[in-house]
Amino acid sequence: MRYLDPDSTRDKIMADQDKSIKLIVLAAFDADEEGNLLPAFDPRQMQDEGGAVREAKALADKHVAVVAWSRDADPVAGEYGPPEILFQSGPVPEME
Repeated sequence: MRYLDPDSTRDKIMADQDKSIKLIVLAAFDADEEGNLLPAFDPRQMQDEGGAVREAKALADKHVAVVAWSRDADPVAGEYGPPEILFQSGPVPEME
């Protein structure tokens, strides 16, 4: 049996890989002349849900649609939970 050494960088990485994370994302959309939604900027990964909601509310008057969402994820295993809408303004595209 091997014990993890908390001072070892390799062991810290291995221990971190066992943890799932919460992805928190902010996205905004504008419309073209035909009404098609286009990303206003690349989706932004946010540090916390409260900050994502505050930023989304601040952007809501500047864009046709804004959404802040989160999901649990285990990137090492390639597993992602369903998205949970934290804030939405306007018609946003469906999320997978």
